[in-house]
Amino acid sequence: MSSDPDLTLTIHHQSKPHTLTLPTTSTLQDLSTQIAATLNIPPETQKLLIAPKPGIQKYPFPTTPLTALPLTSPKFKITLLGTATKEIQTLHAQSEETARRTSARASALAAAAGQKPVRTRSHGIHTLSDASSSYTFQRLLPLSYLPRPDRSLEFLKRLRDDPGIRAAMAKHRFSVPLLTEMDPAEHTTSESRTLGLNRNKGEVIELRLRTDAYDGYRDYRTIRKTLCHELAHCVHSEHDRAFWDLTAQIEREVERADWKHGGQKLTGQDFYVPDDWEVERERAVVDECGWTGGEFVLGGLKEDEIGRTAGAQEAEDRRDVLARAAEERMRKKRED
Repeated sequence: MSSDPDLTLTIHHQSKPHTLTLPTTSTLQDLSTQIAATLNIPPETQKLLIAPKPGIQKYPFPTTPLTALPLTSPKFKITLLGTATKEIQTLHAQSEETARRTSARASALAAAAGQKPVRTRSHGIHTLSDASSSYTFQRLLPLSYLPRPDRSLEFLKRLRDDPGIRAAMAKHRFSVPLLTEMDPAEHTTSESRTLGLNRNKGEVIELRLRTDAYDGYRDYRTIRKTLCHELAHCVHSEHDRAFWDLTAQIEREVERADWKHGGQKLTGQDFYVPDDWEVERERAVVDECGWTGGEFVLGGLKEDEIGRTAGAQEAEDRRDVLARAAEERMRKKRED
C-alpha cells in the first residue's frame, strides 16, 4: 500500500499479477468495477479469493471498505477467479462448433446405417440409438477461470478415455452431454465437501478434480470411483439398495475392463465399499443423491448446448440441500 491518499493493490489472475490503484475510500464493489474496466471481466463472473480473511467473495460484492482488509498481513493476497468476455465468446463459439460437428457425425453414421438418427430416453437416461457408438461424454469442459485449465482438460480426457469407464458406459448405454470439473470453493462448507454431482440423470456430471487450495489434483482412482457413483445416478436418484447395487456393478465392470492394470486391483481390498460413501470422512461426501431440476451455470457462462442460465443463488440453494440432507441422516441414525 502506498503512502499517498491512493491505495495500491495487486490482483493475481491466472498466475499473473495486476496492480490497481484506487482511492482509500474504495470498497469491494469499487474494486470489482475497476477490475471489470481494466481486465474486461464482468463483475457477475468475478470471484475474489482474499487471504487470510474474509475468504471467497462473490457478486454482488459487499460494500466492505478496502481498508478493512488485512492489508499489512504478510499472508495477504487477492486472487481473482473470473473469465474475460472474449474468452466467454470463444467458449460459446467452440460449443456451437462442437455441437455442429457432433450432429454432422451422427447424421453421417445414421446415413451409413440406412436409418435416421434417433435419440431416445429411458427413465431419464441420456442414451443414443444403435446407429451411434458414442456412449461416452460428448463434451469436456474445464473451468477456464481456474489456474491451468489445460491440465484439467487432460484429466477429463483421461477419465473419458479410461478403458474401464468406456466399457461400462457402452454396456449401460450411457451418453452424457457434458463432463466438467467442480469448483472446490463453491462446493465446500464447514460441514462437508461435495466430490461429485449428477444433474437430471446424466445431463451434466461435475467432478471435484482439484485440491481445495487449487494447488494440485486429487488421486485419479478416487475420482474415477466418484465418477462410477455419479454414473449410477443416471438410473437411480436416491441412495437406495438398487442404486448401491448398480454402483457396485459399474465399479466391478470398470476394474475388469481396465486393461492398463491387467484387470487386477492395485490393493487386496474390495473396490466397492458403501460405507465410504455414506459416512463423512474428513468432511467429504460424494453427493446428496441425484441433482434434479435447477439451473446450470459454469463460472458465469451460459451453456448454450444445455439451454440453461443461472444466478448466484444456486450455490447457496445447493448448500441448503446438503445441510438438510445431513440433518436428515443424523435424525435417522438417532431413530435407529
